[in-house]
Amino acid sequence: MEPTEWDFRNKLLAVLSTARHQGMPYVDVESGKLFAQLGGDSKSNLRVPKCHEIMTRMMRPGDAILEETQTGERATLLVRYILNGKREN
Repeated sequence: MEPTEWDFRNKLLAVLSTARHQGMPYVDVESGKLFAQLGGDSKSNLRVPKCHEIMTRMMRPGDAILEETQTGERATLLVRYILNGKREN
């Protein structure tokens, strides 16, 4: 079963929270790895729109897209989320 938008959002929040509690100033999140952590097939084209949409929607001022490719199976998004403040999502 493909992860839902809710699954992506909650997993991303967990990644951000864990990094923040470890005292990291930022965390880089790659869409394929996020998808794989949810047990999905990282080669699935179904993941691309949902995962990328959630990742960009969760960005706040100071966050940055480090890499973005849109080439079929290799579509990927790499976002640096800055953790030096309270996130309100």
